[in-house]
Amino acid sequence: MRKQYADVKDRTKGRKVVRLRMDAGFFFERAVRSLDRHRFDKALKYFRLAVEKEPDNPVNQCNLAGILSEMGRFEESNQVLNRILEDVDPDLYECYFYMANNAANMDQFEQAEEYLIRYLEKEPNGEFASEAEEMLDMLGYELGRQPRRPEVKPKNQWLKKHDEARADLEAGHFLQATKTLEQLVEQVPDFMAALNNLALAYYYTGDLKKSVQTINRVLDSDPNNLHALCNLAVICQHRGDTDKRDQLVEMLKKWAPYHLEHMYKLATTMGILGEHTEALRLFKQLIKLEKNTDASLYHYAAAAAFNTKQFHQARKYWRMAQNLDPGSDIPGFYLKQLEEWRDCSPERVPTVSYHYQLPFEEQFMRLDRQSKAIPEQVKNNPLIRSSFFWALNYGDRETQMQVIQVFEWIADREVEQVLKSFLMKRDEEDDVKRLALYVLRQIGAEKPYKAILSNREVEIQPHDLSRELPSWMETWEQVLECCLEGMHGHYDITHMNDAQIIWAEFLRQNQSNPPRIQKVEGWAAALEYVVAKLHGMPLTQERVAKKHEVSSSTVGRHVRLLEKVCRVHRERSSFSQ
Repeated sequence: MRKQYADVKDRTKGRKVVRLRMDAGFFFERAVRSLDRHRFDKALKYFRLAVEKEPDNPVNQCNLAGILSEMGRFEESNQVLNRILEDVDPDLYECYFYMANNAANMDQFEQAEEYLIRYLEKEPNGEFASEAEEMLDMLGYELGRQPRRPEVKPKNQWLKKHDEARADLEAGHFLQATKTLEQLVEQVPDFMAALNNLALAYYYTGDLKKSVQTINRVLDSDPNNLHALCNLAVICQHRGDTDKRDQLVEMLKKWAPYHLEHMYKLATTMGILGEHTEALRLFKQLIKLEKNTDASLYHYAAAAAFNTKQFHQARKYWRMAQNLDPGSDIPGFYLKQLEEWRDCSPERVPTVSYHYQLPFEEQFMRLDRQSKAIPEQVKNNPLIRSSFFWALNYGDRETQMQVIQVFEWIADREVEQVLKSFLMKRDEEDDVKRLALYVLRQIGAEKPYKAILSNREVEIQPHDLSRELPSWMETWEQVLECCLEGMHGHYDITHMNDAQIIWAEFLRQNQSNPPRIQKVEGWAAALEYVVAKLHGMPLTQERVAKKHEVSSSTVGRHVRLLEKVCRVHRERSSFSQ
């Protein structure tokens, strides 16, 4: 709840007095402040008052149970936890785990065992499942017998489907995840986790309208669902709905997540929303609480520290990430950039992304330099894939064309679906769609293709495709055909293959600003010359110009542009040998 104030007049003095309206959020903040100062008695008092103000809020109840347990009042803590399960949230199964810990601290080993069995039967893959299994072993030892185990029950088919969909999301197969989750929520409409993941799947593929609709379904049933509130805040920021975004941020800042998973969600959301100070506070807590901290968490903390201009702390966290993940380029990239950014004027210092990946622009630069190595990383990294999907949906024309070019390298089923969906968008430029058509043909996508071109829907058969390509691309194909025709009978298959590779690479590098080809023969002659030179063949520019009936100056001008590509190709060829 947001703090509210009311101004009233003191009639005796004629002055204005600010009267605090003490709601649950007010007492919660006081409790957290007391905890930070190790004043457990005061924290307990304020948590009780927060519960009185919002008795149906399970978070307040769990905080109360937690402070009672910290103070050694285990029986009272269990009474609160039991009340949560009976009256507030019967599905908050982790309460059984907390109750087991309290019972064990009171030497009630059999009761603790019973709570653990209940927890594992309800949440076999829950956050505390491994700890519960270890605790059962310990209790079995204390009781002098074999530890008990939960009854093994077949997993519901819809739970298996949800696991599959989550795996697809984590692998970056967003469209497949969307399809599975849509089927799942139709079968089980009140499955909140599936709805939240479906909202994420829509978000990753750029369908914000459906994402918001799905989030609202969750919030209609569970107004305090943290995942849904965080997702909605991010979308509001993206849409420019600052009032709604600010309202949600104020609400989220009042949360003190009881579970690490929720703390992660809240911390990363605060970072994405630009609330970097709050994000840093939460990430620092996570670093203290996590038993096996991974490199990505240190990167998150480093990003938050950097974005609050705490450069020394950012360096420390990125170095920790580098030590944990020495094979990754990411921490080293940011450590190097940190030294450059520190000397920049404040307005030129960028905001570092919380995603544990290289910046989007750097990914493109590395794709240009290492076109053989990076595509595998692109295929397997869901964050990179989602950034490409977003760029295709919301980037400018040049960025869209770069992304479509990358899709030609990825060339999987999902890329095919994304490009086909892009062709049906009315507000995208025809020229960009024609490039998408070309890539679909190159990757062997299933035909025919449907597209909206010149504001009309058309179905394009394979033999019609050339008419729908950009005019510069048709000319490009003519250059290659002219060159290969002139080489036929004088060069072997290796030479002709190199001509195709060099020309394709040249066009790829100039995708956003393709060359204006006035005379096909001039470029064909230049291409033949650089291939001959690559293989040490005795061919002069004058001779090849005469062969194609163009001037040697024209050939020389085009050769200079092609030679850069030729050098890169030579280096790759010698390296592979």
